[in-house]
Amino acid sequence: MTITKEQLATARVLVVGDVMLDRYWYGAVDRISPEAPVPVVRVTREEERAGGAANVAYNAVSLGAHASLLTVVGDDDASHHLEALVAKTGIDTHFGRDADLKTTVKLRVIGRQQQLIRLDFENTPNHEILAGQTATFESILPAHNAVLFSDYGKGGLAHVIDMIARARALGKPILIDPKGSDYARYQNATVITPNRAELQQVIGHWSDETDLRTKAHNLRQQLNLEAVLLTRSEEGMTLFDAAGELHVSAQAREVFDVTGAGDTVIATMAALVGAGMSLREAMPLANRAGGIVVGKFGTATVSFEELFA
Repeated sequence: MTITKEQLATARVLVVGDVMLDRYWYGAVDRISPEAPVPVVRVTREEERAGGAANVAYNAVSLGAHASLLTVVGDDDASHHLEALVAKTGIDTHFGRDADLKTTVKLRVIGRQQQLIRLDFENTPNHEILAGQTATFESILPAHNAVLFSDYGKGGLAHVIDMIARARALGKPILIDPKGSDYARYQNATVITPNRAELQQVIGHWSDETDLRTKAHNLRQQLNLEAVLLTRSEEGMTLFDAAGELHVSAQAREVFDVTGAGDTVIATMAALVGAGMSLREAMPLANRAGGIVVGKFGTATVSFEELFA
């Protein structure tokens, strides 16, 4: 099935999950500090990007779909920067604010074209705020035709079980980028998209493809999922569904930065499924989108034109 820009524009994706502000400080490294054996970075440029679930939603709109973002942030400087960044992209924002919460910030210091250190600022959201998000979720859900849960393990998806049940009751496709070793809470979703390391945490190591196939299908049946989509970096991707397996090879290209590639893959899947494609039809395109984005630096996105060039 081919898809037009007009068809993609009808896709409305509801992204729910943990957002973060990605800060980049770029600088020159000319010397080692006299205080400790560390490089001194003279910061010459600063940049801010929307990360986590906000980057996922941005990927969906970059392709030409419509996206709404439901999340919990602090009532701090970082949250206002983040909201302003997200608003510029045309994403509909539904930000719950918790005064006790620190909005997650990942600060990366870059010198000589490489990341020297990353500093993370974060804590966990308040359950009352999260419960309020469930009510918002319920009210905006009917207007969307795909739901994407972007789990970064920051606590924003404490009510995911309830949200999946509501989305499922309305027959919406549910896509999940999972986190952690307990996938029981993702039960009854349409598809989960773990990478190799994430899947190993849950099903253990596999000795060969046959072993992987058995374990992946077992997981799919245990959780009552339509499919498990395993993203495998340089080995491409494999979709395990009721019909068996579908594998696509990675797009051979120079890998510049793998940051956010998983965001691009699942956002592309959600946008295409929201526009009426099946998982099997959408997967090769999502694989291609992931291949394009690793050729860019930092959290990046792919346009409709790039994807269908």
